[in-house]
Amino acid sequence: MRLTKKISLFAAAAAITASTAVLAAPTFINVLTGGTSGVYYPIGVALSQLYSNGIEGSKTSVQATKASVENLNLLEAGRGELAFALGDSVADAWNGVEDAGFKAPLKKIRAIAGTYPNYIQIVANAESGIKTLEDLKGKRISVGAPKSGTELNARAIFEAAGLSYKDMGKVEFLPYAESVELIKNRQLDATLQSSGLGMAAIRDLASTMKISFVSIPAEVTAKIDNAAYEAATIPAGTYDGQDADVPTVAINNILVTHEGVSDEVAYQMTKLMFDNLERLGTAHSAAKDIKLESATKNLPIPLHPGAERFYKEAGAL
Repeated sequence: MRLTKKISLFAAAAAITASTAVLAAPTFINVLTGGTSGVYYPIGVALSQLYSNGIEGSKTSVQATKASVENLNLLEAGRGELAFALGDSVADAWNGVEDAGFKAPLKKIRAIAGTYPNYIQIVANAESGIKTLEDLKGKRISVGAPKSGTELNARAIFEAAGLSYKDMGKVEFLPYAESVELIKNRQLDATLQSSGLGMAAIRDLASTMKISFVSIPAEVTAKIDNAAYEAATIPAGTYDGQDADVPTVAINNILVTHEGVSDEVAYQMTKLMFDNLERLGTAHSAAKDIKLESATKNLPIPLHPGAERFYKEAGAL
């Protein structure tokens, strides 16, 4: 009798220990961003800090990547819990557009929020004489990492303007910081960047040399066969020496997760972001454009149920 009782007590203790271990297991949140000189990275760092402090038992990390396309493929493979991506790339991922870098439809990805717009910023060394899209012919330009969101933007814009990579003197596929360094060294004439306004790499370039911004006219934007692209303006004074507004294209960014992330964690990730927008704005000014009222509009993929719960509570759905 006593032996049976002891065995029962041991079994109960073991069960409690096992359940405690499960409850104590850390919640890993890997935030997939972009290059460290871009906008995704500092906002990603700020989010990871919010989650580390605000989600009990969380273990957060920030991963610098080649941005949109790589981020979405990593999410689908379960190698991240939150990622930044351009809206057109998210749509291409959901539909499995192979030419955009997606071999099959990514059906595990889910939206957390629409955030701030990326602006296409085509910057040239003023000495190159580049002032218009047509002036890029025969010149040396960088268009972002191969099949990155930036590079997909470049293809769409050039096609709408009646241009192709073959028209350029040389095309490099490099991220922000490397592109800027080559312009400084006179090894490139221009670079096309897709980013939030006030990005560090262009600020750095503007402080080093006289630069010119290439306009993307509204009539070119209208020819882009993708609803994610909208006419926009880079306001005068955004960068040193930029004394006039620059017509361009904007594409909204989306924070994306995957269906394997629990509803509670997705809820907390969404809530903590919107509860701390002012703090995110200090991480980078682009985050000041994140608005609750527009976070669920025109999303090309389903919301995660956890995020949906937050928006219903907040009256945003």
